[in-house]
Amino acid sequence: MRSDRVFSSAAALVIGVLGCGRDVESPTGPTSAGEAALATSAAALAFSQLSGSGFNSCGVTTDFRAFCWGVNGLGELGDGTTIPRLTPVAVAGGHQFRQVSTDGHHTCALTTDNRAYCWGFNDSGELGDGTTTGRLTPVLVLGGLRFRQVDAGHDHTCGVTDPDGLAYCWGIGGALGDGTTTTRLIPVRVAGGHRFRQVSGGEAHTCAVTTSDEAYCWGSNRFGQVGDGGDVGVRLRPVLVAGGHAFQQVAAGFQHSCGVTTSHRAFCWGYGRLGQIGDGKTYLRFSPRAVAGGISFDRVSPGSGHTCAETTTNGVYCWGNNQYGQLGDGTTTQRLTPVAVAGGISFSQVGTGGWHACGRTPVAVAYCWGGNFFGQLGDGTTTNRPTPVPLAGPM
Repeated sequence: MRSDRVFSSAAALVIGVLGCGRDVESPTGPTSAGEAALATSAAALAFSQLSGSGFNSCGVTTDFRAFCWGVNGLGELGDGTTIPRLTPVAVAGGHQFRQVSTDGHHTCALTTDNRAYCWGFNDSGELGDGTTTGRLTPVLVLGGLRFRQVDAGHDHTCGVTDPDGLAYCWGIGGALGDGTTTTRLIPVRVAGGHRFRQVSGGEAHTCAVTTSDEAYCWGSNRFGQVGDGGDVGVRLRPVLVAGGHAFQQVAAGFQHSCGVTTSHRAFCWGYGRLGQIGDGKTYLRFSPRAVAGGISFDRVSPGSGHTCAETTTNGVYCWGNNQYGQLGDGTTTQRLTPVAVAGGISFSQVGTGGWHACGRTPVAVAYCWGGNFFGQLGDGTTTNRPTPVPLAGPM
C-alpha cells in the first residue's frame, strides 16, 4: 500500500510543502488562538468516511463531496493540479461520492449511483480507464459495472459489484486474482466464483470476505500476508485464510493483513517485525494470530508498519511502529499490543495510512495523528502529531 515511488515523488515536493507549513507548538490540543481556529474550522466539513495512504488522506462528507489532502505529485488528490495541500481540497468534477479509497499514488471512489472513478498515477492501469495515462481529475472505470465498494491497492484496484457481490480487479498482474500475471487496464473478474461482501487491496496482495464470512486472499505471500499457512510465493487465485474463523471484515495492509471475526476478535497475519500483528511478538505470521488484549473490535485498518482498529464502543486502539506518533497514544514508543488513542475522543471509523491515521467521530468530525511530512494530517501544518488533531477547514 505504501509506495517507494510515492516517497520519491513526495521528496521532490518537500521544499514547497514545508514552505507553506505553519509550525504549531503543542501537538495535544488547541492551546493557542491559531490552533483554536483550526478546531473551529474543522466543523466546516462533516465526514462520513475517511481513508489514509502513505503521504495523503481523503474523505467523503455527509453531503457526498470528496476531499483530499497531503502530497499530490502524481495527481492523487484529484483537484486538477500537482500542488501539495496542507488542508482539504475538493476533488474536481462535481460528482456525488459515497465512498473513497486512497493508496500511495492513486485514489478511487464510488458515486451515489455506484459508479467507480479513479485518479492519479496509472502506469499499471490501476485507474481502470483502459489506458496507462495518469489523471489529475476523476475518470470513469470502464466496463459498465456498478460497485457496492471499491479499494485502492498499491498498483491495483479492486471492487465488489452491486448487487451480485462479484469481485473485479484491475492494474498490475499477480495481485488481481484472475489466475494470471497479466496487467489489466480495465476490470477483470476474480477467479473462483465467490460472492464477496467486501474487498481490500494491499501492496502486492488483496484480501476479501465472502457473504458467508470466509476470508480469502491472493497475490504476493512473501511475508505470509495471504494467511493460508503455506510457503512464500504468489497466489494467483483466491486462497482461503487459515484458521476456520468467520470474518465480518478483512483488510490488506502493506505487507500484512488483518480481520475482525463475527465475534469481534481481531486477527492479523504477515509481516510483523514492527509489532503490527499485535500479538506481542515481532515475527512473521503465515496464518492469523489473535491480537492481544481481548478487546472487542468492529473493524480493523492495517497501514504500513502499524495497525489501528475501532472497538464496539467507539474507541480506537493502535499497535506497531510508532516512530512518528502514528499510534496516537502521545508517545513515539513502539507497541507490540494494542494501546488506546489518547484524548478520550469517540471514533466510529478510522482510516490508517502509511505513517499516520485519521478517525471520524460519531458526529462526523475528523481528526488525524502521526507523521505529517507532507500535510497528510490536514491541520494546515507539517508538524508530526502523537495525539489526534482536528482537520482544518477546506481551501
